[in-house]
Amino acid sequence: MLRIVIHPTAIIDPKAELHPTVEIAPNVVIGADVKIGANTIIGANVVISGPIEIGCDNQIFPGAALGFAPQDLKYKGGKSFVKIGDRNIIREYVTINRATGEGEETIIGNDNLLMAYVHVAHNCILGNGIVIANSVALAGHVEVESKAVIGGMLGVHQFVKIGKMAMLGGMSRIDRDVPPYMLVEGNPSHVRSLNLVALKRNKFDTEDISLMKKAYKILYRSNLTINQALKELELLCNNEHINHLSTFIESSVNNKHRRGLINGTK
Repeated sequence: MLRIVIHPTAIIDPKAELHPTVEIAPNVVIGADVKIGANTIIGANVVISGPIEIGCDNQIFPGAALGFAPQDLKYKGGKSFVKIGDRNIIREYVTINRATGEGEETIIGNDNLLMAYVHVAHNCILGNGIVIANSVALAGHVEVESKAVIGGMLGVHQFVKIGKMAMLGGMSRIDRDVPPYMLVEGNPSHVRSLNLVALKRNKFDTEDISLMKKAYKILYRSNLTINQALKELELLCNNEHINHLSTFIESSVNNKHRRGLINGTK
């Protein structure tokens, strides 16, 4: 018969919903309005406050603090949420805050690795398969698309969007949007090259890689304006990766709520 494995020093609010296969280590504190899925392991001294939903097969390491109110002066005490998917690894002392507005959500997808001391602020949205190294701070309303890799000890400005399979070098300053498939680093940061390692790891074929190289040259080696480069990308090929890159860039430069694109190298 399945049962919840809870250390006797843990404090669990009776209103919390825990799957029978959840494991809880010493000195864990879990509040009301917390829902935790199957086979999730909660390490020692973790504190979880609701409303929050945590999916299945997650590993949450000692000292993490999840689901607390946002560190945002606009927050007026409304009911907001954190939603965490499946198979995430959340390392020591990670903090993930609820959203600011009534009914809004901070969202973490599936299969992500958040290393020690990562901070995910209010209203952030993370996709799947993301790696975030130690001591990274994501400000409010940051969005990270799937399979991005974020190097350690860097900060990401509020309302910035990081594209799919982008790589951000450690200790960089990320204050504008990072296009998909690009390698970015520095302070101030610049797009340094196409992230060929990610393309190969994600099994891009020879034709796709060749197209992405052409797209990179159009964007960063042609001396075209952004709008001119976008028109050239339209002529390049009807390819899902080129289309995603074009859509991301167009949204970044034409949406008044976004912060624009990080520059290429000079």
